[in-house]
Amino acid sequence: MIMEINDITYKIRGAIFTVHNELGPGLLESVYEAALKYELQFLGLIINTQVEVPVYYKGKYLEIGFRIDLLVEYSVIVEIKSLESLRDLHKKQLLNYLKLLKMKIGILVNFNVVTLVDKESIIRIIN
Repeated sequence: MIMEINDITYKIRGAIFTVHNELGPGLLESVYEAALKYELQFLGLIINTQVEVPVYYKGKYLEIGFRIDLLVEYSVIVEIKSLESLRDLHKKQLLNYLKLLKMKIGILVNFNVVTLVDKESIIRIIN
């Protein structure tokens, strides 16, 4: 059964809240990535981590090492941050990943906050 994109993003958001409630702010991004991967797999979703983002310039493949944190169900990119605050640069980075991978939806999350209810803690980016 193929899940609808809104169902996938709903489960991702729920898993993000679960991880944040369990771990709280102040840890490294890698810790949140591992915990979120665990939660999403527990929900039965297919997860790939540290997926390479290919970049081509004038038809030539550039080996530059861009990687996305999580790819969920081959359709949603999740970029994890643990920063004092998100900046426009982080949103543009995710939008560029979406464009390079020809995907539509990404979620940018900052776990280094006291509460995730702030609109700038979980951001849905649409390409």
